[in-house]
Amino acid sequence: MVEMSVAGIALDAASRSPIVLLRDPSGRRQVPIWIDQAQAQNILAGLHIKEPPRPLSHDLMATLLALGGLELNKVVIHAIEDSTFLAVLKLNDEDGEEHAIDCRPSDAIALALRTGSSLWMLEEVVGDASIPVDAEADAEEVEDFHRFVEGLSPAELIRQQGLAQPDPEPPLDDDGLD
Repeated sequence: MVEMSVAGIALDAASRSPIVLLRDPSGRRQVPIWIDQAQAQNILAGLHIKEPPRPLSHDLMATLLALGGLELNKVVIHAIEDSTFLAVLKLNDEDGEEHAIDCRPSDAIALALRTGSSLWMLEEVVGDASIPVDAEADAEEVEDFHRFVEGLSPAELIRQQGLAQPDPEPPLDDDGLD
């Protein structure tokens, strides 16, 4: 299993649907999970340190777990079926007995954020669903671009774009002969 962290919420460019991005510890892989607006708000509320004036649903769930003598040990996203991620909450009761409860990944993530619980994903799921993230390569590409722009003159830019006009023909003498 791979311990994941919430890298943030993004918007799908085509559908404008929110996506929660989970990142592996190396920062080289991210797993995008498409969610709806309400789920995105619940996760964002868990990411922010500022407490809402009234408890939200996942705050209430965390309070109920504590009052019931249950502790959220970890969240495990364990499978993908028909493009749907499957997750379980791993809870410990007062006797130390572990219980697993089926849960939507978005709810599990929101609850884990509020309780400070760890978020795990099976390596097979990470391998199947992750997209590569190479922060070093991205930073190098940005540096190369900055160097290119710093050394660029307007004349060079015009030449690069092929927009330079050929030198005009010298004017002909009055008699039309050179």
